[in-house]
Amino acid sequence: FVDTELSHLVASVRDQLESVEEIINIVDTEIETTGEKLPGTDYETFLTTGTSDPLPSPLADENEPISINYTSGTSGQPKGVVYTYRGAYLNALGEALELGMNNNSIYLWTLPMFHCNGWCFTWGVVAVGGTHVCMRKFFPNTVVSLIMDEGVTHFCGSPTILIALANDRAIKKLKLSHPLRVATAGAPPSPTIIQTMEELGVDITHVYGLTETYGPHSVCEWQAPWDDLPMAERAKLKARQGVAYIHAAQMRVVDKDMQDVPADGETMGEVVMRGNNVMQGYFNDPEATEWVFRGGWFHSGDLAVMYPDGYMELRDRAKDIIISSGTNISTIEVERVIYKHPAVLEVAVIAIPDRKRGEVPKAFVTLKPDESVKASEIIDFCRQNLALFKVPKTVEFMELPKTATGKVQKYLLREKEWVGYEKRIH
Repeated sequence: FVDTELSHLVASVRDQLESVEEIINIVDTEIETTGEKLPGTDYETFLTTGTSDPLPSPLADENEPISINYTSGTSGQPKGVVYTYRGAYLNALGEALELGMNNNSIYLWTLPMFHCNGWCFTWGVVAVGGTHVCMRKFFPNTVVSLIMDEGVTHFCGSPTILIALANDRAIKKLKLSHPLRVATAGAPPSPTIIQTMEELGVDITHVYGLTETYGPHSVCEWQAPWDDLPMAERAKLKARQGVAYIHAAQMRVVDKDMQDVPADGETMGEVVMRGNNVMQGYFNDPEATEWVFRGGWFHSGDLAVMYPDGYMELRDRAKDIIISSGTNISTIEVERVIYKHPAVLEVAVIAIPDRKRGEVPKAFVTLKPDESVKASEIIDFCRQNLALFKVPKTVEFMELPKTATGKVQKYLLREKEWVGYEKRIH
């Protein structure tokens, strides 16, 4: 099945697709698009070839692969992640349950369907009899219009999506006459952006996971006692990654010996998972599969702390943590402070080499439209809100490199900064 807007991509490799017997062309009749149809059959014509015969009998093995999804490549080459029918089925139902979806739910596709099969909402919305609302490309004004015109009740997306919405003029037109619940993941959202969206009447739910876990594996499950807290404090709690989904089985934060770290909100360890929604393995890569499942648990590569209430909070990716004079600095902590600056739209913090301290933080900042601020002002702002050793040594203003799913490609920023050094600490 090929959308004509993307037909040129398929045409360039058509000769290599030896197992493909027929191409079905999908032409968008609602809006004008670019691209030509490939030799094959139109979608509408293809539908007429169907019959009313019952579907084939169920699978012989629920653990057969249903799809292969590729990691985003924020740390290098993407890997093929094998999903099973069982995992996708349970994850789809878990998504619907955790976000309170039913046959009255109207789901807007701001999340790419190719990203973890759309976190399995492709199946979950259908399972509860809900309605899919699709759009070809993300534009804040389109999202706002569809929310109001179609009565959208749910959508998902990365913090990048929320930042774009919150800082677009179109958001001023948003008038909610119905509840709107938004799940965000892909990167830890700042409490600042959560508070901004909730002040507009949007109920933000933070979820956490990876391509290897079919999308979300944990959710910041809301607790009634938090209702009476000030907005800023509620937003801070909502920025945590929470507890395992109802179908996800187990999630721990462990030290290098696979022992649980103290639940003190301070001691960092690695997030490990296992259960129904953990991948079968990496496609054609047994060595990587064996390594990531060492000790019988899937190793996320994410560093986190566990709180006394059983809620987990990410502190950094293992490869992103900054070690400065032997002390760990969380890039997420530094980024959250910079996000509070009123002129900042987006920020990414990485480690750069320093002859005296080994590594020091550097911030890459994108400013909001029509805003102007000096690097020294950002650094001074950090000095007022961070321990001195955590303050970025330098600030560079730029558009941040991102994947198709909105994740910042920090490895590209690191490569630029570490040119000429024989060995990186990370």
